[in-house]
Amino acid sequence: MTPEFIYDQKYKDTVFGFNDISFREFENCKFENCDLSGCSFLATMFIDCEFINCSFKDAEVNYVGLRNVNFITCNFTRVNFAMIDQTIFEFTFTDCNLEFAQFYGLKLKKQLFSNCSMISVDFSETDLTMALFDNCNLHRAVFTKANAEKADFYTSYNYEIDPQTTKLKKAIFSRNGLEGLLTRHQLVLK
Repeated sequence: MTPEFIYDQKYKDTVFGFNDISFREFENCKFENCDLSGCSFLATMFIDCEFINCSFKDAEVNYVGLRNVNFITCNFTRVNFAMIDQTIFEFTFTDCNLEFAQFYGLKLKKQLFSNCSMISVDFSETDLTMALFDNCNLHRAVFTKANAEKADFYTSYNYEIDPQTTKLKKAIFSRNGLEGLLTRHQLVLK
């Protein structure tokens, strides 16, 4: 089935149904105040798109392609990104809710997360080389067997990352955040 091509469209205050997104390629489109949580994303591609204040809460984003896509103030609670199309992808998250999201095993080199709530996010076995976590709440985020070399956590907080199970060579942390690297040792820092 050949995907339907949609170019330079604006969607505002739209609730998308189960089949409204599948088998479509959106290029240079803008989505504002939209609800995509009930959509099937089968064979869906977004290129040069922007999503502002949209909900993807509990959505199954399997097999979606994201190329130069910006998500601003969007809700991704409990979304599993592990099956997204990784052929060529690039996306950023700004002021987003990513609580309980899963990025298991993805290659997210140079990924940008800015001002995001990332409580209990699963980054197990994820390549986060040179990723930027700018002012993100990483409470209970899991980084087991992840590669976070040269990643920047300087302004982020509430993380607990075990340097014995996560590659952290040349990763950047603030002095105030060092406690989050020592949790497993049960040290008392004053």
